[in-house]
Amino acid sequence: MTIDIPEAYQRALDDFGALVHRIGPEQWENPTPCVDWDVRALVNHVVGENLWAPVLLAGGTSADVGDAFEGDLLGDDPIKAFDTSAVPAIQAATGVRALDRLVHLPFGDVPGREYVTELFADALIHTWDLARAIGADERLDPELVEACAAWFSDAEPGYRQAATAGGQRETPPDTDAQTRLLASWGRRA
Repeated sequence: MTIDIPEAYQRALDDFGALVHRIGPEQWENPTPCVDWDVRALVNHVVGENLWAPVLLAGGTSADVGDAFEGDLLGDDPIKAFDTSAVPAIQAATGVRALDRLVHLPFGDVPGREYVTELFADALIHTWDLARAIGADERLDPELVEACAAWFSDAEPGYRQAATAGGQRETPPDTDAQTRLLASWGRRA
């Protein structure tokens, strides 16, 4: 990957956050490209990921947290909930030795670098999902697209096996990098 992964994660999460701040009161129930998720559920998912990051990057486990990060994490002020969750997530991902730690995920242990890369990819793809849902500009940062595509080309078989990425969509050979990346994640741009 040609970009520093914590920086990529921060940039992707910042882009997602900028869109969160643009969500109109009438848009929280808009459907998203994520099956069964409206805008509120999508933002809730990212907030949940943000809340997990500091715990897991500090060596914690899902048993340590229990069900504290389940259900509605947005409350009456979804924008504030996102903002409040993003800062510690970025701090944890950019912290000393974050990439070298062993992270205990429910399906097994992974290096911190892999976990932060997964967070980056999730934030990037969901930025497009949110943009599509609220009618915002859907163009993603080309450098982040390139970095995500490079990582996902190796990680894709595992994601397909775990069914954590949507079914790959076919694209013509002359398709741009963003459309190819989104298609690999099961999105139709």
